[in-house]
Amino acid sequence: MAHLLTPSARSGTAARITLAAALALGVVAFFALGLHERLTLPALKASLGALRQWVDARPWASAAGFFAAYVALSGLGLPGAGVLTAAGGALFGLLEGVLLASFASTLGAVLACLSARYLLRRWVQERFGALLAPVNQGIAREGSFYLFTMRLIPALPYFIINPLMGLTPMPVRTYAWVSQAGMLPGTLVFVYAGTRLAQVDSLSGILSPGLFVAFALLGLFPLSARWLVSWLRRRRQL
Repeated sequence: MAHLLTPSARSGTAARITLAAALALGVVAFFALGLHERLTLPALKASLGALRQWVDARPWASAAGFFAAYVALSGLGLPGAGVLTAAGGALFGLLEGVLLASFASTLGAVLACLSARYLLRRWVQERFGALLAPVNQGIAREGSFYLFTMRLIPALPYFIINPLMGLTPMPVRTYAWVSQAGMLPGTLVFVYAGTRLAQVDSLSGILSPGLFVAFALLGLFPLSARWLVSWLRRRRQL
């Protein structure tokens, strides 16, 4: 069947295979090099002194390296974002840590979304378009509210949200700013915890049950408000 494809189609298929291979290689290298073992809270505490010396000696290079590492981690959907966010607070302080982690996580999320969209969306829509039509319509109407809610609920991991939203018709610009706004409260909490790293025993201790519920309620508020406004409008039309 390959000889029936047009040159542009063959080129697109080759590009998709290359991208998929590069992403897979990045994931394999991450675990093969043992980087997942370094992105733990005990490992961060053990190396904090040396890392701070490096940051003091090379502030711009260290900030750029942190940003690039965060983008790669988020873009590949790898574990360790919570520890890396806390490291931003421990190494760069609250303001700079929030800025670096917030924009890096957003850029990584956009790259992951675009990768999934480029690799899978056409295939998924061609085969399941009829089933996904209501979902696409819902995303077109209220996708930003759903995404904001998902970003604020810590139980929903980013490595599921990013590719999942890549299969929808949500505009990239909307995806970027809603993601950054939705992830900002959690980023702030983890960066602040990083500035008090000595008092943090585990990542689970950073998000207390009360804070977890507060994030969930905050995420549900705009969607609930949208539903309420729509309901009131329908009532007035009756």
